[in-house]
Amino acid sequence: MISHPGLVLIAAAVLMAPLRGWPRAAVALLGSASSVFLSFQAGDGVHLTIEYLGMQLAPFAVDKLSRLFAIIFALMALGGALFALNQPRRLELPAAFLYAGAAIGATLAGDLVTLFVFWELMAVGSTLVLWSASTPRAGAASMRYLMVHLFGGMLLFAGVAGHVLESGSTAFTAMGIASLPEKLILAAFLVNAAAWPLSAWLPDAYPEASWSGMVFLSAFTTKTAVYALLRGFPGVELLVYAGLAMVFYGIIYALLENDMRRILAYSIVNQVGFMVTGIGIGSEMALNGAAAHAFTHILYKALLLMSAGSVLLVTGRRKCTDLGGLYRSMPFTTACGIVGALAISSFPLTSGFVSKSMISQAAADGHLPVVWMLLAAASAGVFLHAGIKFPWFVFFQKDSGLRPPEPPWNMRAAMALLAALCIGLGIFYEPLYRLLPYAGDYVPYTGWHVVAQLQLLLFSGLAFFVMLGWLRRTLTVTLDFDWFYRVLFPALFLAAGRVLAAALGAGGAAGARLGAMLESAVRRLHGPGGAFARTWRTGSMALGVMAMLLAFLLTYYLR
Repeated sequence: MISHPGLVLIAAAVLMAPLRGWPRAAVALLGSASSVFLSFQAGDGVHLTIEYLGMQLAPFAVDKLSRLFAIIFALMALGGALFALNQPRRLELPAAFLYAGAAIGATLAGDLVTLFVFWELMAVGSTLVLWSASTPRAGAASMRYLMVHLFGGMLLFAGVAGHVLESGSTAFTAMGIASLPEKLILAAFLVNAAAWPLSAWLPDAYPEASWSGMVFLSAFTTKTAVYALLRGFPGVELLVYAGLAMVFYGIIYALLENDMRRILAYSIVNQVGFMVTGIGIGSEMALNGAAAHAFTHILYKALLLMSAGSVLLVTGRRKCTDLGGLYRSMPFTTACGIVGALAISSFPLTSGFVSKSMISQAAADGHLPVVWMLLAAASAGVFLHAGIKFPWFVFFQKDSGLRPPEPPWNMRAAMALLAALCIGLGIFYEPLYRLLPYAGDYVPYTGWHVVAQLQLLLFSGLAFFVMLGWLRRTLTVTLDFDWFYRVLFPALFLAAGRVLAAALGAGGAAGARLGAMLESAVRRLHGPGGAFARTWRTGSMALGVMAMLLAFLLTYYLR
């Protein structure tokens, strides 16, 4: 059981909790490196079974799909640990390792019960990562984040319980959406995937984490949900529409946003939308594409957030209107940010090109021209908001006068590692393809595909600079769906409370008046001057008793 890569990270989290300085750094790097090694070495099959409450559980089961996600989660734990070595907050790194270990545990769960346990442990770890930022905004955001994920956990618990009762099996295999329990399980997965309209929790919470915390948050929750959808609901048509809604929702809000980390948060929703669409298409090519895109997305998104986190650390600023011209004093961070921007835009010779193209090809092979065209348009939108807007407004545009230094060596090393992987996987993509769940002979670098993608990106870039005046950001706030539960619902709750208090007050006053009227009536009858309280003469009483006896005798003799 010690060979479980997720439990290794959880054990490292426990060991790191009381440590500081180089001992904590050593445990973090050795623990995450060991997890990477164990993920690569995990052989196919069920490595552990447990009987619990009459249920047969498989908490450690490995196949090609689960191994792929375990590897990338362990790699992300290693890269994130290197980036966060100089994070002074004692809670964040142990919480991040708990979070990462739970994510790996969820991917290696062979049954729904184990999946639920690690699913909830993930919610705890990620909430602690967010809360450890120790700011009022982070504290409030962590509570909203926790409520959303407890709601998702409640849906998953109800769905798993119902599914086990109906089928008699706990196995985590492909399901449909015919029964209510299966619908609840799908809904729980979509909550964690940040599917619209419940997407707002992600840009609401993630940007409030620390400069290193958001790097960890970007990697695990949504991608574990992608894994769960790949495992449980491949080919469900509803996911095509849900994914496309996420794609365009993320693009629109990212184009409107002024906060550099909120831009990248909306971009996470957008990119996960591509994966969800591929899962909905359901062919082997599409599922391979969704899995490969989850793998590459974790790398280039973490690279983008590392560059943004470095800027936040050395400048203390996060709004695009406060930044610009940073390439002069931060050329290395700028270069790494550009590599991440090119990868997310699917530029040839980057990792995004060899993964996202599989989803588009699957749409074409499946004779889904509308889906293919929408994905092509979305690719142009990705280049606008993440490929150009983020690096342009943060590192270039007008000179803000800021001349911050480069971040510490460990942060530069982490960015260099992920940048090398983003470029290396774009050139040498065969090792990634061999890790995918289905065998295939897809070749990404065809003349038509390369030329078409370059044309798409070049015209998108031209459109960006032509519309630069419209895209230039101002100090504005963009309202999202979270406005309903952050502003409207609390206001309605308070208003309802005031109405209820007024109603209770009016009811109390009416009750008091009614009580006074009853008291007055009682006093008229039983008061000192009332009819029932007056004294009677003895003769009157004797006469009354005699009349009653006479009536009784007459009744007795006459019956």
